[in-house]
Amino acid sequence: MRPPIAVLVPCRNEAITIARVVSDFRAALPDAEIWVCDNASTDDTAARARAAGASVLAEPRPGKGHALRRLLGAVDADVYVMVDGDATYDAASAPRLVAALVEARLDMVVGRRVTAAELAAGAYRRGHQWGNRLFTASVSRLFGVPLADVFSGYRVMSRRFVRSLPALSRGFELETELTVHAADLGLSVRELDTPYGARPQGSASKLSTWSDGARILAALTHFYEQMHPVRFFGVLGITALVLALVLGVPVIVEFVETHQVPRFPTAVLAAALVVIAALMFVCGIILDSVSRGRREAKRLAYLAA
Repeated sequence: MRPPIAVLVPCRNEAITIARVVSDFRAALPDAEIWVCDNASTDDTAARARAAGASVLAEPRPGKGHALRRLLGAVDADVYVMVDGDATYDAASAPRLVAALVEARLDMVVGRRVTAAELAAGAYRRGHQWGNRLFTASVSRLFGVPLADVFSGYRVMSRRFVRSLPALSRGFELETELTVHAADLGLSVRELDTPYGARPQGSASKLSTWSDGARILAALTHFYEQMHPVRFFGVLGITALVLALVLGVPVIVEFVETHQVPRFPTAVLAAALVVIAALMFVCGIILDSVSRGRREAKRLAYLAA
């Protein structure tokens, strides 16, 4: 018989905090199984997690996405609680999040991080604050997801949601994939406020503002192209067509007036841009059919779970 609730903790080098996380969630959800994925740690994270009573899996490839994929492949439950192992999320909020998922028959509940004013400087770096706001606005605009904190690592998910999730992300773009997956299938999502604190002394964040921000931006672009290929390639095609007109119209005017093409390279470039624009439009139409097929497959997996 599978357990009704499983708490999944993907973590790397969290020896300082992992025992506290396991014990806090054990107290908050006494009937849940606690699973920790030791994501290529170089300290004794795994040993401390086992000592605290958690079941531990190993994932040699670094990256939060790899760790969660390992957990989802090995753990069978009805309700999945995903939380980071840095002791910044409030374990006492877990029963409320789980109750919201079960009672309202939701697919995912997101714990929106609410930071006390005196902890703001310690919980968030300034670059992370601005990045979170920018990407949250972008995700809400592009995918129509009304969330205020798309990068929260505190999530409660249904069995159906998990079994239909491809989980292809490698790193911190994982939260974006979870949000986009819900938007792609039109699943029910709710956001609830949860306290968010600073990391304990001696624990360091693994999130890099610029490199991870670039990876998340690339992931957003990829997800948008996957979900809306007609729009994505349509914009590229229109851009190429406009450039072709800007470059080609003067050449055509000169040809009409002089019956010569003095700027032959420009004419070739304009013609090439027209061909590229046509290819973009065709790619968008073809990939739209592929996207529909992929969405139908995920929907069937969702319904079959």
